[in-house]
Amino acid sequence: MKKILVTGICGYIGSHCAVELIQRGFNVIGVDHLVNSNQNTLERIRKIGKKEVPFYMLDLADSVQCQSLFAREKNIEGILHFAAYKSVSESVEQPLRYYQNNLNSLLNLLQAVEQNQIPNFVFSSSCTVYGLALKLPVTEDSDFLQTGSPYGRTKQMGEQILADYYSQQSKLKAISLRYFNPAGAHDSILLGEAPHNPAQNLVPVITETAYGIRNQMSIYGNDYNTFDGTCIRDYIHIMDLADAHVRALEYLMNGSCTGSLDVFNLGLGEGVSVLQAIHCFEETNGIKLNVQYAPRRAGDLAEVYADISKANTILKWTPKKNLKDIMFTAWEWEKARRVKSNH
Repeated sequence: MKKILVTGICGYIGSHCAVELIQRGFNVIGVDHLVNSNQNTLERIRKIGKKEVPFYMLDLADSVQCQSLFAREKNIEGILHFAAYKSVSESVEQPLRYYQNNLNSLLNLLQAVEQNQIPNFVFSSSCTVYGLALKLPVTEDSDFLQTGSPYGRTKQMGEQILADYYSQQSKLKAISLRYFNPAGAHDSILLGEAPHNPAQNLVPVITETAYGIRNQMSIYGNDYNTFDGTCIRDYIHIMDLADAHVRALEYLMNGSCTGSLDVFNLGLGEGVSVLQAIHCFEETNGIKLNVQYAPRRAGDLAEVYADISKANTILKWTPKKNLKDIMFTAWEWEKARRVKSNH
């Protein structure tokens, strides 16, 4: 069984990918410093995967702590790197914290890759690398334009670091996966998105409003140059995202990747407006939300969605779940986690 390190394993995406890896026969090692996540997630991973996951609580942005991990765990064949701060607004308020954490953790991991000759690396990137996209849908060849936050710049810089490092490698290979808005929950409803801070992403804001955590939800701007005046985004179910990570890892491992670094967009490949998303939630779950319009937020793009044909063709990956699946599982998870937290 191939040993795979999952960084940020207790986070939203890391936990779902860990389960998918276990269920597809990989041996998973986890690391997390639990700043924005909860160690209880490990028990949920164990319950779904029916397997204990060796876990290290440490900060990968600290080079000594990072080295201590690789001194203990040998023969790692791949790394899935999710350990990063991800709030756009928080990154604007705390830019140094974001640069320090997101870039140093990557640099320290790549140092370990170099020292231990770890052959396969999958990087958690984001559609924010494209910035203010001039042409839609966005393809992997689209330029990196100005992005509105230090968070987005850490992803752009992270990809540049990978490009510079892997351009000098022949045996070591990497893939960067650029996600468009992951949402939804595991089919078991044992895992889902559980932000420590108030949710900022649309789907958890919708479910928090439906549950009564918020007394209303705001749509920021209804005067964009889109068909219904609200922003348009691309969403992807978390289980489709997890499937894509395992496919990317297998693609590296089976020798199909001819270059040293490749990149893929991951989304549904279609634009969904804020209003469409809200109406889909209401229709799927039979709930009417209290919706209000509010002024535009600085930095919000009118429209961005992905061309996913490259992942379709090369990774043989196609999303299996749609927006209704996202809204159904997200709501089931919201209810389940609130019941647990109230006991």
